[in-house]
Amino acid sequence: MTGTDGQAAQPGIRDDAVLVIACGALGRELHAIRRANGWGHLRIRCMDPALHLRPEAIAPRLRVELERACGARGRESYRRIFVGYADCGSYGGIDRVLEDYPGVERLPGLHCYEVFAGAERFERLADDEPGTFYLTDFLVRSFDRFVTAALGLDRHPELLDDYFGNYRRLTYLSQTRDPELLAGARAAAVRLGLEFTHVHTGYGALETRVVRIAAG
Repeated sequence: MTGTDGQAAQPGIRDDAVLVIACGALGRELHAIRRANGWGHLRIRCMDPALHLRPEAIAPRLRVELERACGARGRESYRRIFVGYADCGSYGGIDRVLEDYPGVERLPGLHCYEVFAGAERFERLADDEPGTFYLTDFLVRSFDRFVTAALGLDRHPELLDDYFGNYRRLTYLSQTRDPELLAGARAAAVRLGLEFTHVHTGYGALETRVVRIAAG
């Protein structure tokens, strides 16, 4: 098998392969999209979702992954490469990395909440109640790790009001219709002492962008 310039492609990589380098928080959704479309040519490489606890580290790590994919014998092995991150607290860091990789796009918007809900709907939600804490399917599953433990609330529950005293609402943006996740999101709202609301978003722009890249 050869790449587009006639050199041998990486073993096991098809000529039409599309690579998505994504946040691990989107991994389950990306694999579901891949299965639903029967795409054997879509490759998914997930970065550690814990990078969101250190967003300044996302862009440097992404550069490493892009260098790995686009190195001396990498880029010719993929028809397209797509980055499954929004800005995600990098304050333009991801976009600055992508300036060195023409043709490589990322997800639109500032964060995964906007990716899933859509920019206009998310803006309406934010305007309706600025003091909203958002959860996705991933964050419901990982609530103890990425909220309770990450904020130290398991060790210092007295800090709850310091962190959440200015919040009024918890909104669960669900990607799937899973009764257990819905119950988990409600329980999280109770633990945080917040009003609960639920908006089903599906996969939003994650699906539309990946479909365009993979099918294009």
